[in-house]
Amino acid sequence: MKGKNLGEFEELVMLAVGILHDDAHGISVQKELGIQSGRKPMISAVHKVLVRLEDKGYLQSQMGGATSERGGRKKRLYEITAAGKKALATSKELRNKMWDAVPQVVWGGGSS
Repeated sequence: MKGKNLGEFEELVMLAVGILHDDAHGISVQKELGIQSGRKPMISAVHKVLVRLEDKGYLQSQMGGATSERGGRKKRLYEITAAGKKALATSKELRNKMWDAVPQVVWGGGSS
């Protein structure tokens, strides 16, 4: 495991879990990533990241009820933990701080 920092894809997966709230499972996370980012990640990559984020303590999961649409199989539902919320907030703060530090001249406006 690489540590407690979030990678880009990990952050996107966690945000998708947050968006989906009560219905965050592998397939729904994959679909939400497609809607929000235009990416179509492999389901195996999504599952790997969900497991890794759970190992880091940023997500927790439980088995949902069985549904006829899944042939009676249960699905693993994910939610963001307090540590996960803190990690997302830290990541957002860092990104915003760095975006704010880029001089306007880089974006084509004003002088250096």
